Amino acid sequence: METGLKNRVAIVAASSQGIGRATAEAFAAEGCRIAMCSRNGETLESAAKQIRQQYKADVFAEPFDVTDPSAVHGFVESVVSKFGSADICVTNAGGPPAKGFLAASIEEWRKAVDANFLSTVYFAREVIPHMQKKRWGRIITITSITTKQPVADLVLSNAVRAAVVGLVKSLANEFGKDGILVNNVGPGFTATDRLKQLAKARSAASGKSEQEIFDGWAVDAAQKRIGEPREVADTILWLASERASFVTGQTILVDGGAYKGL
Repeated sequence: METGLKNRVAIVAASSQGIGRATAEAFAAEGCRIAMCSRNGETLESAAKQIRQQYKADVFAEPFDVTDPSAVHGFVESVVSKFGSADICVTNAGGPPAKGFLAASIEEWRKAVDANFLSTVYFAREVIPHMQKKRWGRIITITSITTKQPVADLVLSNAVRAAVVGLVKSLANEFGKDGILVNNVGPGFTATDRLKQLAKARSAASGKSEQEIFDGWAVDAAQKRIGEPREVADTILWLASERASFVTGQTILVDGGAYKGL
């Protein structure tokens, strides 16, 4: 499939591991120039080095915290200075801790808003002017199935991720005239370190083994299995491509059929 992505500049946040890393690899395989970021500099550089070697890709990597708006500004400016543009921006951040409502502190609520909502605002504010100049751009947010179907013990994610969907719709409506498409991808249960943490928390609360927790999630999906990060990455790649040129303001679930609504 011709994607039209060769030589595009793709920013992928939280891309040192998991879905973010799989997404950076998918863009690199299409010939994109890649800008990666993560809080852990050592893990980030290891991922960037592997992508450079495997895909012969031009990769810029910088460690920083996406909850810091000045750091996001500096990163995007560095990307544009190095590559000349910021065509694609995939926003991503580690999910909030698994908590019930009364167990979540006010400080945890603030951190969830900062990491999982405001970080998207910061990136969008920085990349949209560059996209407007070229009259072409793709902003893709990574959230969760929780935007459609709340998940037990994830009240922070259930609430904050929904705000991202409202932002996606608003940006899609406002900037569609500028050739900028804005969409959201909601992974279901996917084999990442984040899911292992959730399994551990549920195991401790229920007395079931972590394997039993994983098996239960697999049964919930129509395909009876957990997803792989590359499967989410492939959907993100399609949304960024010319093949999705008339898709904007949408939330696409990559959940193996776990969502039961219409």
